Amino acid sequence: MFRATATALLLAAATLSSAWAAPCSTRQPFEAWLADVKSEAHAAGVTPRGLAALDGLTYDPQIVARDRGQGVFQQSFLQFSDRMVSADRLLRGGRFLKSEAATFDHIARTYGVPGPVIVAFWGLETDFGAVMGNMSTLRSLATLAYDCRRPAMFRAELIDALKIIDRGDLKAADMRGAWAGELGQFQFMPSYYLKYAVDEDGDGRRDLLRSRADALASAGNFLASLGWRRGEPWLREVRVPDTLDWKQADLAIKHPVSVWAQWGVTLPNGSALPAEEREASLHLPMGRLGPAFLAYDNFQVFLKWNQSLVYATTAAYLADRLAGAPPISRGRGRVTPLNAQDTYDLQRLLSAKGWDPGPIDGKLGTATRTAVREAQGRFGLPADSYPSQDLLEALRRN
Repeated sequence: MFRATATALLLAAATLSSAWAAPCSTRQPFEAWLADVKSEAHAAGVTPRGLAALDGLTYDPQIVARDRGQGVFQQSFLQFSDRMVSADRLLRGGRFLKSEAATFDHIARTYGVPGPVIVAFWGLETDFGAVMGNMSTLRSLATLAYDCRRPAMFRAELIDALKIIDRGDLKAADMRGAWAGELGQFQFMPSYYLKYAVDEDGDGRRDLLRSRADALASAGNFLASLGWRRGEPWLREVRVPDTLDWKQADLAIKHPVSVWAQWGVTLPNGSALPAEEREASLHLPMGRLGPAFLAYDNFQVFLKWNQSLVYATTAAYLADRLAGAPPISRGRGRVTPLNAQDTYDLQRLLSAKGWDPGPIDGKLGTATRTAVREAQGRFGLPADSYPSQDLLEALRRN
């Protein structure tokens, strides 16, 4: 499945630069390095039960090759959501909401997070627990910690994995998952597993691989920690008039829903928005010609789970559909997204001309979209925060 939790974003160093592929050297042989890790883990309180999991661990060069070979995720919202918000996933998700209703009710009372939101992440992360990966977590973490790209981060994750074993939640042999060390039905890294895992089924262990109740409650606990607001909405599809000031379409800009209504924003069928003073941002994931949403404060939680606007919007839309919302509009015109190389060039040019696009990595994130909006205004283009070939050509000419 799509590797996408907030923890996975700590891992993703995808880039277009060939510099990432350059070899690096480590001063110690792997076995000596592993002995140092064992000493550090012991000093951190890991007992012999956890430390024994490091015995016989070997380096896996294929993990490093996969890490350095990551590509840039580059699909439009509709391309991604068409694939991920499938009829089958909606059907199965709806069935789980019914079959696990008691668990979801308890999670909602305890953490304030509704079932459709948890099921949306569950479906996107591992297809409801069906695709969790089958690689040795400890071997993956040790390999990535031994490598020179992000050694401190993965070394800490490796020690946290040992603490999970020490705590009795999992055995070393149970720790199998995605290649970068994510575990369980919601793909938690060990540090998040250690901090947010919940023993919902009451068996004395926090098993996010085999216990559905534990996994679902742990996701609720994690979402609550990200700032989920009990009883509040997250995303609402709207229709936007051609006369709108497109500069207002930015997740950093909030207005009361009543103000959006005054500016001509309506429900998709043209009826009036509910009269409320709750604030929301206008979110145009594919610009002024694509689908349009009002994004409420809870949408920020989707972005904290994963900073990709495409993923976060798809997860929020899937949650809406599971909660009973109809399919969204396709927008009102053809939208041609920039490819990864063009996005990289766009970021480089924006930076060179004084705007801050965030990391120059070929990914269309919130910082890049803000810079795009400012550049569009400078060049007299509709400032809807969505990059186009027109903007890229204007940057190249100027």
